Amino acid sequence: MTAPRRWLTGILAALCVAGLGVGAAQAQDASGAAEAEAPPVEVTVDAAAQNFTDVDTGETGIDYVLWDRLATRVEQSVTQDASSTFSLERLRNELVTWRDRFLAAQSLNDGRIATVRAQLDALGAAPDDGSTEDPSIAGRRSTLESQLARLRAPVVLANEAYARADGLISEIDRILRAREASRLTTRGPSPLNPEHWPSGLSALGSGFAGVWSEISAAFVSRARNGTLTENAPQAVLWLLVAIGLWARGRTIWDGLRGQVVRRDGRGARAWNAFFSLGVVIVPYLGLVAFAKALTALDILGFRGNALLDLLPDAGLYVLVGRWLSGRFFDRGAHGENLLKLPPEVLERGRRIVAGLGWVLAFGALFIPLVRMGDASTVSAAVMTLPVEIVMAVFLFRLGRLFVKNVDDAPDTQEKGDDWIAPPPSYRSRFMGLLGRASMLVAVVAPVLSSAGYAAASEAILYPAVTTLALLAMLLLLQRFVSDVTEAFSGPREDGQDALLAVLLGLFLFVLALPVFAVIWGARVEDLLEIWTRFREGFELGETRISPSDFLTFAMVFVIGYMATRLVQGTLRASVLPKTKLDIGGQNAIVSGLGYVGISLAAVAAVTAAGIDLSSLAIVAGALSVGIGFGLQNVVSNFISGIILLIERPISEGDWIEVSGQMGYVRDISVRSTRIETFDRTDVIIPNADLISGQVINWTRGNSVGRVIVPVGVAYGTDTDRVAEILQEIAEAHPMVVMSTPPAVVFQGFGADSLDFEIRAILRDVNWVLSVKSDLNHAIAKRFAEEGIEIPFAQRDIWLRNPEVLRGADGQKTKNDGGTEA
Repeated sequence: MTAPRRWLTGILAALCVAGLGVGAAQAQDASGAAEAEAPPVEVTVDAAAQNFTDVDTGETGIDYVLWDRLATRVEQSVTQDASSTFSLERLRNELVTWRDRFLAAQSLNDGRIATVRAQLDALGAAPDDGSTEDPSIAGRRSTLESQLARLRAPVVLANEAYARADGLISEIDRILRAREASRLTTRGPSPLNPEHWPSGLSALGSGFAGVWSEISAAFVSRARNGTLTENAPQAVLWLLVAIGLWARGRTIWDGLRGQVVRRDGRGARAWNAFFSLGVVIVPYLGLVAFAKALTALDILGFRGNALLDLLPDAGLYVLVGRWLSGRFFDRGAHGENLLKLPPEVLERGRRIVAGLGWVLAFGALFIPLVRMGDASTVSAAVMTLPVEIVMAVFLFRLGRLFVKNVDDAPDTQEKGDDWIAPPPSYRSRFMGLLGRASMLVAVVAPVLSSAGYAAASEAILYPAVTTLALLAMLLLLQRFVSDVTEAFSGPREDGQDALLAVLLGLFLFVLALPVFAVIWGARVEDLLEIWTRFREGFELGETRISPSDFLTFAMVFVIGYMATRLVQGTLRASVLPKTKLDIGGQNAIVSGLGYVGISLAAVAAVTAAGIDLSSLAIVAGALSVGIGFGLQNVVSNFISGIILLIERPISEGDWIEVSGQMGYVRDISVRSTRIETFDRTDVIIPNADLISGQVINWTRGNSVGRVIVPVGVAYGTDTDRVAEILQEIAEAHPMVVMSTPPAVVFQGFGADSLDFEIRAILRDVNWVLSVKSDLNHAIAKRFAEEGIEIPFAQRDIWLRNPEVLRGADGQKTKNDGGTEA
């Protein structure tokens, strides 16, 4: 396979990795078919396995004799390291099939083994203190132990065989990786040496000559025996199809797009993105039809047909390059500037991307043609170097375009003396990094190829171009998902993508990770090995947890969680409002039910998944001491939160005062309580402070409370009249409760005034500040009408020795007069 064809084959191979589950299922089907043809169970592998001849191996049908022969042959190949890479890969595939069978056999007789173990546990342990045991119990225990050993025998064999197969696969992988590393680091002759140029040109000429000679011979042969005219109608039909697709296909496709977009104007961007694929699909189908026309004539020969098979792939490079350039660098009706590039660089970007497509297409046809001329490694390197240099130039220009766009990003803000440049966006940083990496690869790859490391140069140049193309496709796919989401949910006012589109884009990127790995040289077998390790799970105590256990745990927990939330919502909305419980009691019941439901869901999920946590009891006990000291405050707040929900000394909506903070309780969680103060700020109070500290609850049980309004009048005022006026004002306010009449108290003789107080009970203490303000306004108005003075503080200053001040003034005057004389 030539290097340029990895553009397509790498992605197709990685798509196979994306269907790992399907591949695994097919492997299981294949193994099942092999098992159906296998002879009955034979467990006598060698002398050490003779003890398991009579063991009930169930329905596995594994032929351990055949497995031992294969494993021995693989061990010899691995030890001698003389087998070819192709042979090792075939052996590895066989080992993978056997290993899957052994993995399935490890769960054999699980149900019976669990039952027998439960029976043994019921009998209890054998006495070890010298006491005798009832013979019937001892006999029953011996029978069960023998039965357990027979049931576990096939499982033990499967475990041993699995370990052997897994180890052999790892050894083969190490050999293959070492050979690949040696291939990449082996230096050959430099293609810059003029001595090798004639051989390269000769290989190119031989390739052309071989193709032409085969075509000429096949044409003459078909013309003589009459098959050329017989196949001509079929060839003409395919040729007409190709011409029709090239001439009228785009017009029909664009007309269909116009009709669909007019009918569904809301999803215009999504439909335009979908129909933009017509730039690729229609001409590509024309290339396929053209190739079919030439194939129908059967005049190209072996080499010509090989090149003809590459023609659609080569054309696909050009078409994809045109499509990507139009989607990213086109300001037309259907193009979008997704990279936010300045308008002046769009045309340059289009030329660069389209040029890369043409270079890849040329390489896809030119390099195989050179190798058809029986070219040596150095001859192929000589003819490949110009293609790589041209590709590196385009890649360098594209990377420079990205970097220059990030460095020269325009800024619309005024740049004053105190102006601080805003930090670059994630998109800009990523484009800059991608551009610098592209420039580095564009410089390093031709240097490596010129130095004789042709394989290493090919291993970084073509993957770099393919990576850029795949990233562009992922960005377009994410944008398409965003457009589809917007078509259903409507445009967002803030201009940001919907959360669903962002999550789907992230999911697509994660799915593309195996594709990136294959592009950069990872073997599909290595990715399948990672999937196998994932399927195996891991050991937790004596329990193996596999992905199916994780899925079972997640599904059961999610179902329990959703059921808990559903019951909570039903109670909160339908049941509890019809009871006589206050809002605090209702919230306590709903919260407590949530804690109980989630705990039960977790226990049910662990039980359904078959996870045995008993072996972790010792570890958990040891860790609990350290965790207890480290999280004692958290635990204290948690217990305090439960006490608050049960005793309910405070409830949501209460006006409380704690730790110098006063406000309304807005939320009581399991760790803390949120209070909204009167200045609309949230204060988070740990629940432990509410339990252990002093809390004033102004509205506990009811909202009735008292207001106290102090008033001072001047000395000499009629106190009885003041009391009458204050009583009238208090009784006139609508918030004052008259069942307990307000009281006016003459507090005493103050330093500057006669002090009075209004003490009244309010219907709702939450209005205490408003009531106090209303009463003060009314007092000021009535006192002004009655001529009652509200005094303010006055102070008399008494000088103990005033004559000293007068003497100092006289001396100053005398001194001043003397100065003037």
